[in-house]
Amino acid sequence: MFAQSYLSKIGYGNDLVKSYRKSRWLQRVGNGAVKLDGDEVDWLGGLYALQAQLNLPIHAGGRTALELKGYAHYGRVAKQSCFLFGARGSRLPQWVRKYDWGVQLVYRSSSFLPLDIADSFSEFQHKQFSVRISAPERAALEMLYYVPAKQGFEEALQIMETLTSLRPDLMQELLERCRFVKVKRLFLHMAEKLALPWLGRLQTKQVDLGRGKRVIVPNGVLDKKYLITVAEDRLV
Repeated sequence: MFAQSYLSKIGYGNDLVKSYRKSRWLQRVGNGAVKLDGDEVDWLGGLYALQAQLNLPIHAGGRTALELKGYAHYGRVAKQSCFLFGARGSRLPQWVRKYDWGVQLVYRSSSFLPLDIADSFSEFQHKQFSVRISAPERAALEMLYYVPAKQGFEEALQIMETLTSLRPDLMQELLERCRFVKVKRLFLHMAEKLALPWLGRLQTKQVDLGRGKRVIVPNGVLDKKYLITVAEDRLV
């Protein structure tokens, strides 16, 4: 698939694209992108266009990146959500927001995790192209960003349990540079409760955990170490 602005940049103007559409060589993908006739496009193709054609600082992250890496396959009846993150101020083009990708796109532009930590990203090969996604260490924090509003506490804990091989040095940098206190406290709480093997290699005293209490699960119980309320049956 191709973003119209990208086609214009490489010499395929609006009139030429309209001609190709009339000839049914191209089909519209919302208002601002096209695909070759007969091609099946998915949200990963849309993400590729954002990254490779429009150079937008947007990537797949959170639970979605963990699913793509094989960490989080749990059956769901509801329509699948795909989590995208971008630099503060970056917006999804209208054609991405309006097109029916068969999944629910959840997008967040935020600076709560810096984008300049190169090792916190990886590539995912899909069909004949690859897209930039979060590495598991970054994805874990992005997943916890949405607890409990768009990501269930229990499912997040189940997914965290599979993350036994995170890189401590990278995790340390991400935690130190993360700007969201709730995410850092919840991450350390879950890692400790699950006794994940890399936890002992983290210098947690160097992580700013802020002050005061944070509510994660309403009507939960207080973890007195990290001062967050969590699901009662998971607190020991």
